[in-house]
Amino acid sequence: MMSKLLSLLCIIPFVLGAPTLASSAATPSTPGGNVSVTVAGPYSPVTTSSNSSSTSANSTTYSASASTSGASTTGVVTIPLSSYSFTPYPTPTLNPRPPVFPATDPLNPPTVSSDPQVVPDFAPAWSAAYQKAKSLISDYTIEEKVNITTGVGWENGLCVGNIPPNKNFPGLCLEDSPLAVRFADYATAFPAGIQVASTWNRALMRARGLALGQEFKGKGVNIALGPMMNMGRVAQGGRNWEGFGADPFLTGESAYETILGLQNGGVQATAKHFINNEQEHFRTSESSNVDDRTQHEIYAHPFLRSVMAGVSSVMCSYNLINETYACNNDKMLNDILKREYAFQGFVQSDWGATMSTLSAVAGLDMTMPGDITFDSGDSYFGGNLTDYVNDGYISIARLDDMATRIIAAWYFLHQDEAYPATNFNAFNPNDEVNNKHVNVQADHYKLVREIGAAGTVLLKNENGALPLNKPRNLVLIGSDAGPGKSGPNEFSDQGGSDGILAMGWGSGTGYFPYLISPLEGIQERARQDGSSVFWDFDDWNTALAGNMAYGQAVALVFTSSDSGEGYITVDGNEGDRNNLTAWHDGDDLILAVAAQNNNTIVVVNSVGPLIIEPWIEHPNITAVVWAGIQGQETGNAIADVLYGAYNPSGRLPYTIAKDLADYPAQLVTDDSGSEIVTIDYTEGLFIDYRHFDQANITPRFEFGFGLSYTTFTYSELCVTPIQSSDADQEDLIAAWKNGKVSPIAEGSSTALWLHEPAFQVTFEVTNTGPVSGTEIPQLYIHFPSSAGEPPSVLKGFTNVEISPYDTKQVSITLSRYDLSIWDVVGQGWRKPDGQVSFSVGASSRDFRLQGDIPT
Repeated sequence: MMSKLLSLLCIIPFVLGAPTLASSAATPSTPGGNVSVTVAGPYSPVTTSSNSSSTSANSTTYSASASTSGASTTGVVTIPLSSYSFTPYPTPTLNPRPPVFPATDPLNPPTVSSDPQVVPDFAPAWSAAYQKAKSLISDYTIEEKVNITTGVGWENGLCVGNIPPNKNFPGLCLEDSPLAVRFADYATAFPAGIQVASTWNRALMRARGLALGQEFKGKGVNIALGPMMNMGRVAQGGRNWEGFGADPFLTGESAYETILGLQNGGVQATAKHFINNEQEHFRTSESSNVDDRTQHEIYAHPFLRSVMAGVSSVMCSYNLINETYACNNDKMLNDILKREYAFQGFVQSDWGATMSTLSAVAGLDMTMPGDITFDSGDSYFGGNLTDYVNDGYISIARLDDMATRIIAAWYFLHQDEAYPATNFNAFNPNDEVNNKHVNVQADHYKLVREIGAAGTVLLKNENGALPLNKPRNLVLIGSDAGPGKSGPNEFSDQGGSDGILAMGWGSGTGYFPYLISPLEGIQERARQDGSSVFWDFDDWNTALAGNMAYGQAVALVFTSSDSGEGYITVDGNEGDRNNLTAWHDGDDLILAVAAQNNNTIVVVNSVGPLIIEPWIEHPNITAVVWAGIQGQETGNAIADVLYGAYNPSGRLPYTIAKDLADYPAQLVTDDSGSEIVTIDYTEGLFIDYRHFDQANITPRFEFGFGLSYTTFTYSELCVTPIQSSDADQEDLIAAWKNGKVSPIAEGSSTALWLHEPAFQVTFEVTNTGPVSGTEIPQLYIHFPSSAGEPPSVLKGFTNVEISPYDTKQVSITLSRYDLSIWDVVGQGWRKPDGQVSFSVGASSRDFRLQGDIPT
């Protein structure tokens, strides 16, 4: 049923940098053979072979059992001053194979699908962009090429990051954030990444990306600094809300669709933060110590999917990985990202994360914002890079590669074709020369409202409490129900909250053009119903709250929990949350109201999970609505769910535990007086629900959970192999079936034969209730116990809207990659020995159908 396909894999020997800095060099062999391979870290080569027990260099092996992370002290591994040669990786040359592998331009991506079966081939577009870029810089001097790689410095341009004009190249504007055009007026404040992930809806992920891309382009931004795809390893992590949850597959699909949408809108996307930037405490001075298998299967996977989406840029993070700074890490940047994933774009530093001029040798292509520290007036690149090239430490070939990658990404997005000039000043809102006040909002508020509702998770609903049906009166309790005291942009970078919480704080934010509070959204509906509405926004007068709730038909209690980036401290929370307790006296407020009203409904606006044990089982609490952080239309989105205008279909993108200690990784706040703190990822593969399943811990609400105003049943399971008839892939596929490791080569982890559709799982879903609703079927793989994997691993999901009492057939397609594990010794992907089975159901613990993958 599928057309003939050709593998992306190109098995070739290669050299990158000097022999002591080579990321990987392999002798071609048959798949899974006894390959001897040199895998080097940032400065010293380590030799491994397929019959060795070693892991890849620059990786440390830790127990895969679930446990609490600890911290210890360590040093920093750096690149020695030497002369480094360079040979660039070739751009992919595989011919497209539609319909599964069609040639794709980023401005015209494949149509979004709830069951994707297309692997877009961006190679022709990249190849054309590279040719143009090489031609453009062919007469550039060394200094002019260096200028392409070096930002102009903090606040020395209109955007948060700026590459200066050079001859007929107009320069580049780089701008935050993942949810808005930061510091710009007349732009939309979209729901955060965690909210769109909670929809489990690829169409909404894509639509949000497209709308963001259109707004960035309309403001003249070349490079949007998003999406963010760190993993939420630590439940208290300050920036988790910018990302897409605590599972690599859900995060990867969310990142993939977001990038396709952003670049469809015309702006270059940035996958960040590469990699292991999982907490704000010590983010510039901690070494995330991660074993090779965990890195590949968990933390690097969303970046792999980003590369497959054609992402233009990847941002390296502040932290160290296995004792080497991320932007100085040859293993991660050169070997995994550029060799293994065949990434064609450029690597930029996080702001101030460049640690050395020789970071260029390790794979860094652009330093941002340019100066070593903000306003320092010097740079690791700039004149230093020029000197290093002239002195022979860094080859002119590598400098050419850096400049080529940056300019190729510009051509890749067709930004040479009448792209708008930057029309705002990120640092001076009163600059009436450069601030053109271009309105880019269009009708995106409609999408904001839809995603806000679709990402809302109904956790509890007893006695038909919801949806509301014209209650005679209702009261709204808590500051989270109302507007902020001084408007929606009261706090710089949203670093505070005294009203409705609709985004976290830090550089991942934007200005609200307006913000609808729950009071406004609910009053609008109450006016139509003839209901009386009362409110009390004082979080601390619990006696008054209880008295106001007494006698009301419905008592709605609103509570929140906030977090953000570590450069802002809010109520003693230094970016990361100090605990998982509701803010603003939330627990006591809820209990006070529930004590006086037997129809108490709790609405939670939170950046992540909370411990809700103090009140979740209270008999007077009839419903709990997990609203998340929904952007500028928050109040309307909440009202839509409460009144049934939108049947809730959101699902949790993380686990809500009964106790903070139940999570496998804890926030590290003690530096032991060390310059560098090592955070050992001792839990390995067992993060979030994987840990709860493996350790047999009962959560309060499991990953993937969410209720609806209707009910669904599953039936008629079938799994069908999808044959690939292409002769160039037969050997690779046969080797995989026999348990052999995928070969080491350029593009080995993004190879078409790994990612093409291989098995299709079909089943039927029936809506057994009286109202239309959307179900989110989820597919979890169960690897054989010998594989050392978690008991259940998410590898597929879809969404299906079904009318009352109707039945629809649903499909979820699996690739060979989905059924593979990372082989540390062989440095490739393989099918584990034994039977691979799967379950389909409504959450990670609500399985309705079970089956086996055909061998």
